[in-house]
Amino acid sequence: MTRYFLALWLLLATPALAQDTDLELVLLADASGSIDAREIAFQRQGYAEAITDPDVLRAISNTAYGSIAVTYVEWAANQATVVDWTLIDGPDSAQAFADALLAPPRQAYGRNAIGAALLEGLRLMETNDIDGWRRVIDFSGDSVNNYTGPGIAEARATVLAAGVTINALPILRPDDPGRAMGGLEAAYEEQIIGGMGAFVVTADSRASFAEAVRRKLILEISGTVPAPTLAAR
Repeated sequence: MTRYFLALWLLLATPALAQDTDLELVLLADASGSIDAREIAFQRQGYAEAITDPDVLRAISNTAYGSIAVTYVEWAANQATVVDWTLIDGPDSAQAFADALLAPPRQAYGRNAIGAALLEGLRLMETNDIDGWRRVIDFSGDSVNNYTGPGIAEARATVLAAGVTINALPILRPDDPGRAMGGLEAAYEEQIIGGMGAFVVTADSRASFAEAVRRKLILEISGTVPAPTLAAR
């Protein structure tokens, strides 16, 4: 009996081993006041379609571990985890993630707190039980305003110092002046992205959102960088 309790104590006292995977990916999706309920659903549907896309699944299967870990978080004045960390290693786990993404109600409200959102993405990586070979925050939004919480530059510096890459998906408004005139693409390239191989993939309209998400996921999973938006700062 004593031997049994000693074995049980050793089991409980031994920390659980982290689960190895190729990529830890935090999907930070805009849920601020400029995004209405219809657009929340549209964004979630876009990510659900992308994560189950055959080309995305093929990219996952071609990684060193054959899997990635993903969590989906909506950000506004607060941050809300819509789907917790999920190991995706094939069609079944991808579909389970997609199904879980579509069901929950909106939980993030208010004006932009981009700095706080970036720091929450880092916190989620630092406190999970996953050991990813690469760590990426995938940030999407339709502005670069920051009304509350830590500043973007401060938060970004903290994330990059932890060895995490930040990629971005700007969602352009119809009146966006474009990269050459300092539009949202240029702002995200200058103020948001950073780290090894960081890049921007743009959704130039609501209609192109799902395809932009799919393309960005493939690039992130495969570790490929689109040359025009390369940034390693």
